[in-house]
Amino acid sequence: MSESAGRNVLVVVLDTVRKDHLTPYGYDRPTTPTLSAFADEALVYEEAVAQAPWTLPVHASMFTGLYPAEHTATQEAPYLPGDVGTLAEALSAAGYATACYSSNAWITPYTRLTAGFDRQDNFFEVLPGGALSGVAADVWQRVLDSRFRWVADRLVEVGNDVHEHLAGGDGADSKTPEIIDRVRGFADANAGDDWFAFVNLMDAHLPYYPPAEYREAFAPGVDPTAVCQNSKEYNSGARTVDEAEFADIRALYDAEIRHIDAELGRLFDHLRATGQWEDTVVIVCSDHGELHGEHGLYGHEFAVYDPLVNVPLLVKHPAVDAGRTDQQVELLDLYDTVLESTAATGAVGAVGARPFEPGRSLLSAGRDVPDGEYAFVDYHRPVVELNQLETKAAEAGIEIPEASRFHSRMRAARRPDAKYIRNEQIPDEAYRLDADPGETDPVDGRPANDDPVVRQVRAALERFEARVGDEWTATTTGTDAALEGMDDTAKERLQDLGYME
Repeated sequence: MSESAGRNVLVVVLDTVRKDHLTPYGYDRPTTPTLSAFADEALVYEEAVAQAPWTLPVHASMFTGLYPAEHTATQEAPYLPGDVGTLAEALSAAGYATACYSSNAWITPYTRLTAGFDRQDNFFEVLPGGALSGVAADVWQRVLDSRFRWVADRLVEVGNDVHEHLAGGDGADSKTPEIIDRVRGFADANAGDDWFAFVNLMDAHLPYYPPAEYREAFAPGVDPTAVCQNSKEYNSGARTVDEAEFADIRALYDAEIRHIDAELGRLFDHLRATGQWEDTVVIVCSDHGELHGEHGLYGHEFAVYDPLVNVPLLVKHPAVDAGRTDQQVELLDLYDTVLESTAATGAVGAVGARPFEPGRSLLSAGRDVPDGEYAFVDYHRPVVELNQLETKAAEAGIEIPEASRFHSRMRAARRPDAKYIRNEQIPDEAYRLDADPGETDPVDGRPANDDPVVRQVRAALERFEARVGDEWTATTTGTDAALEGMDDTAKERLQDLGYME
């Protein structure tokens, strides 16, 4: 512990960034020169797995060390319950200065993902003039009862619309440079103290409107307004996208990643220039990836395929040798890794957080946890995305059948050579990743199947489900039921915002 105690920690999440679009992972376009240089100082994980294919549950897992079925922050109940302690709360209790900088609509006080952070700049606060912040906070306090989850659906839809406006056309305005400036200021202001900074950079999330400098380098001649920038239009069947258009979309995506990398370079250079780099633990990862037409899908909803959940992870730590590893780990292991790095393992009890598990820390010699050779993904019913999808489908006169992946919860067990996916509304899927890394040739995953690897992975998933409990009997609550008991002030706020008549 002495080698890892009391260090500053910087965690950077490259939101929606696929592993195979990064130079350190073999991509043939120079999207990430900063990360390539960083990889020479870090341990690069080839087999890191996110616990879901989207932001809220993944961040909740990183902040609590729990799986989505355990912390319950999912689209069915889009907030972290108040009795679940967080990593930032533990570090604050241990005397660390803590800060969270993000423009992601899910990382806000309204989802409670920012609990424990002394400093926080979030989606609503970075809107011009602080627009929506007071109203959203007032509304969201009433959303913290699951009866009001339909309000969360509508709020996120509005948030997505605002994000699209700010990111696209005349409203184009990346918040990443401002976020990087604030992280630098936070590090400088606490240079003599212990600090923990968490950063989420959103540029690679739809829609893609990269700065001109990077668009000209990676997507010359591509007009961002001429390509499909709404994944629901494609996934609903309301709009077709051919391979040439997807190639343009991927080019814009690469340009966004290059912009993130350049800004990350500004932060790393500043820490070096101020003498803080050597003793700071730096963790860079993605929360999930993105599909650009693979499996007939666009975006990061309605699936748990590897481009979504096998994410990049690079860790620079004085106690960890640089290099590459094919040891499979989970993003929720970062909870224990940061606790050990900050010598805050004893602070979790005071805030009601999960006890430290040394076998999960990336500083340990091996992954000593139940079924440690496996990683698990837990994707609950995508009610928010489904609402938006059905809106696009209805506008095009298309009906989305209930017996489809769009209505389905999904769970998966994965190890580097195989994956088993349990689907709620469609047949289960099994893949031999060693022979079929693209997951295009499913293997029959029935118990009688004679593939021993598939049987082992399926059995691991069944053990996982027994440990976390099966919540697939939950149902959503309708609008009429949600309104029951809501006070008149809340109803007026919702009417002002257009959430209800």
